[in-house]
Amino acid sequence: MNVLIIGAGEVGRNIAATLSSENYNVYLVEQDEDAAKRADEELDARVITGNGARPQVLNQVFSEVADNDDGVIDIMIACTNKDEVNMLACWIANSAGIKHIISRARNLEFTDSPDWAKKFGIELMISPERSLAREILSLLTVSSAIHTAELLNGLAALYAFKVEANSPFVGKNLMTIRQENPNLLAVFVYIQHENGEALVPNGLSKISENDICYVVTFKETTFLLEEKFNPEIKNIRSLKKIFIVGGGKLGSQIAAAIKRDSGRVQLRLIEKDPLKCLKLSQELGEALVLNADGADKNLLFEEGIDQADGYVCATDSDELNLIYSGLAKTMGVKKSIAVVRQKLYQDLTQYLPITIVDPNEALASSILRVVHYSGHSRALSIIKTINAEMLELEIPKDSALLGHTIADLKIPKGVLIALMQRNDKVMLPTGFTVLMAGDYLILFASSELMPQAVEFFNSKVPASNPDSNTQGSSDEI
Repeated sequence: MNVLIIGAGEVGRNIAATLSSENYNVYLVEQDEDAAKRADEELDARVITGNGARPQVLNQVFSEVADNDDGVIDIMIACTNKDEVNMLACWIANSAGIKHIISRARNLEFTDSPDWAKKFGIELMISPERSLAREILSLLTVSSAIHTAELLNGLAALYAFKVEANSPFVGKNLMTIRQENPNLLAVFVYIQHENGEALVPNGLSKISENDICYVVTFKETTFLLEEKFNPEIKNIRSLKKIFIVGGGKLGSQIAAAIKRDSGRVQLRLIEKDPLKCLKLSQELGEALVLNADGADKNLLFEEGIDQADGYVCATDSDELNLIYSGLAKTMGVKKSIAVVRQKLYQDLTQYLPITIVDPNEALASSILRVVHYSGHSRALSIIKTINAEMLELEIPKDSALLGHTIADLKIPKGVLIALMQRNDKVMLPTGFTVLMAGDYLILFASSELMPQAVEFFNSKVPASNPDSNTQGSSDEI
């Protein structure tokens, strides 16, 4: 399969490296000569230096693909930092007959309505700022979570929690935990032990202090679950005060998400540019916009940083975000988050008491899941930390699995069904749950196993199969 990528920044190189390692034929267009040279040296891809929004450049790629007997470009991904370049590249690709087109969009007017995408033949238009804002809000709300990803349009979520020494889970296996907590609707999908061992657990898997547990749960039981991992967090239910540093696209998106979803939280947005401050103050209403430095200790203490629930540093500088977030944590903020784009800094969380989020990784993951699982528009996130994926998959009407209980299925080892949605009901499936046409399953598996899992659950039989009309049910909420 031939893939054309426009833009050799962090996102473009990440996608190109992943796809070339999976034997895709990757063509990469980059206008900056230094960036193109770096990509050519580092990647197993054909790198073309030029402007991806120019017809001459893209026609050169199309001709080269045809001359190499590779046929045509199957997928085009436009992921530069400039929306205009991405839009024009998509329009040219659509005119050339490329069937699958994916684009990055930073300006929200492009993603507020699907009409823009349709007009340019774009299958998926992604705003990393918008999706990352939701992730950061979730990390702030569930303060002890290390990682989070929304599921089923926000009805449920995946969380990663560290097991504290006083957790009632310590020393118990999952079967015992389920028996002792019948109202705790949660599925443990992955466990990382302190010694480096990791596994997809079963009922006999035991929880130990300092384990990192990846758990799928419903939003209404999230806080109960959090208290089980860290009893000291009990009775903390709502955000009261949040600091945001950086009034760019991401910072303003985070502020808007907090205002929309967190009620009466006291919001402090700090920005150095006075013109941005004026614009933000008009957009954010009751939020306090401060024209200042995000590391001004006197200002932060005056505004109550030591009593704040969260501090998010989202400037354009990774280094600044790391330093400022670290300083805020030493000043007493409950949770400090740094937006970091360069892979070089991703492992610093083991040395700094902060949480790092990467917008480039979030964008690359969103794009890769579409490439890998085309047709699954409700597909979910790739969790690079543990090399795992979560995917939402619909059971087709002619599935060979209809009428069978989950216990009867020979599901590949290492693949879990975390959740199920049937019509408007969301449930935790059990071994007795019978699969029906139209069920949506949330699958969890390693990146290596997920293609096998998709093939398994997409297996089909002729429509006349007598089992195809069997009905089933499960515990619903």
